[in-house]
Amino acid sequence: MNDHPNAQCPCASTRFSLKGKALLRGFCHCTICQAFNQAGYADITIFRAKDVAKPDPALVELKSYRSPPVLQRGKCGHCHKPAIEYFHLFPMPELVIVPTANILDSDLIPEPSLHIFYDRRVEDVQDNLPKYNGYLSSQLAFGRRLVTALRSSDR
Repeated sequence: MNDHPNAQCPCASTRFSLKGKALLRGFCHCTICQAFNQAGYADITIFRAKDVAKPDPALVELKSYRSPPVLQRGKCGHCHKPAIEYFHLFPMPELVIVPTANILDSDLIPEPSLHIFYDRRVEDVQDNLPKYNGYLSSQLAFGRRLVTALRSSDR
C-alpha cells in the first residue's frame, strides 16, 4: 500500500493513503450530505476499504445520521470538515467514501457518473450526467453503478 498520504482533510491534520482505482464518483444532493458538507451537494469518490490506509481513529469524529448505522461520516477533529466516511452493508465489502476535494492525487479521481437525490438540490447543475430524484430511484441508480464497479474491479 502507498504509505505516502495522498488524501487529507482541508487543514491536513487528518491524512491517509489511497491506492488502486476508485470504484465510483458521484454527486449526492440529499439533505444529510448538504448538512454534513456544508454545501449544496457532496462530490464523493468511493474506494474499497482494503485500498485505503485509514487515518488514526483519534483524529476523526465519526457520526451516523440514520439507523441502521451502515454509514459513518467522519469529520477532522481539528478543522471539523468532512474527512472520510465508512460504509458497510452486508454482504457488500466495506467501502470508504472520500470527499473528492480531499484527494491530492488527481490520477485517483475518476470522472463523475451521476447525481442522486437531485430533487433535493439547492441549485440546478448544468452537466450531462444522469440525475435521479427521490429515495428509491437514487438508491437503485447508485446501487447499480456500485455493484457494476465492484464486479469490474474483481476481474
